[in-house]
Amino acid sequence: MDDLNRSLGLDLSTRHLRALVAVAEYSNFAAAATDLGISQPTLTRTVRKAEDMLGVTLFTRTTRRVALTAAGREFMPIAERLLSDLGLGIRNIRELADVERGQVVIASLMTIAHGILPTVIRQFAEQYPSVAVELREGVQARVLEEVRGGSADFGLGDSADVGEHLELEALGEHGFRIALPNGHRLLRRKSVSLNDLAEERLVSMPTEAAARRTLDVAALAAGVILNSHFTVGQFTTAFQLVAEGLGAAIIPATYFNGGHPDNVSSRPLKAPGAVQHLSVISRQDRVVTPAAAAFLSILRDCWPAKSG
Repeated sequence: MDDLNRSLGLDLSTRHLRALVAVAEYSNFAAAATDLGISQPTLTRTVRKAEDMLGVTLFTRTTRRVALTAAGREFMPIAERLLSDLGLGIRNIRELADVERGQVVIASLMTIAHGILPTVIRQFAEQYPSVAVELREGVQARVLEEVRGGSADFGLGDSADVGEHLELEALGEHGFRIALPNGHRLLRRKSVSLNDLAEERLVSMPTEAAARRTLDVAALAAGVILNSHFTVGQFTTAFQLVAEGLGAAIIPATYFNGGHPDNVSSRPLKAPGAVQHLSVISRQDRVVTPAAAAFLSILRDCWPAKSG
């Protein structure tokens, strides 16, 4: 408020501004005084003091009604804006304080956790070093369980089969890549189709993984039977088996935003329907904390464009 006073060259305070705005809103001193929780004589003195400091008459008074003068109509939007800006500034300061002492719990698909979240977490930690971050990685079913149970502030997963009572904020559409051992014949191609994989042994994620279900549906539509010879629970394990020459693995493209694993090469998968629609998943009845909101803001800025 001191800056406001200096800019106006006056001693107007928020008390004066609130009094003026209330009288303008109610066009009645008694009603305005009741709303402000002060006596009518006190309100009258406050308004007169403000008018004296401004050097203009803001209201015309009759026994029945209070009306704005031309000067009052000119000044009132300024008073309302100053009060609004001050209130917004105070809220922002309070929210910043809440962020700085908060905690964020995130449930995420493993591919997102490996691919983009390390960059997001680094930027978040630089801006809010006192906030603890807990990242819970898993398949889609685990992400939904954490969000529904309320143990995670939000989830990062596939938009499919989310169910009721959860909200989605779309992040983007992303495809898949084929991880192949170095020297594999399919690496001579710029992209690989599902038909190209019909004779390959695959290292796959379990059936409860959203990516696995998306691929199975796409293969069924293409009339291709995929040979999921090895089933593992971690993508790092899948890459190790691929590097050993035991098979190929179909991996969500978002994984590779975190870098390419050693001893493995990859090519884009070109297949209709083999696409993940990724979203922020949250409970409808849960208010986003300031810390979680700050994290999501950075996530949106860092999120990669459509990939495949």
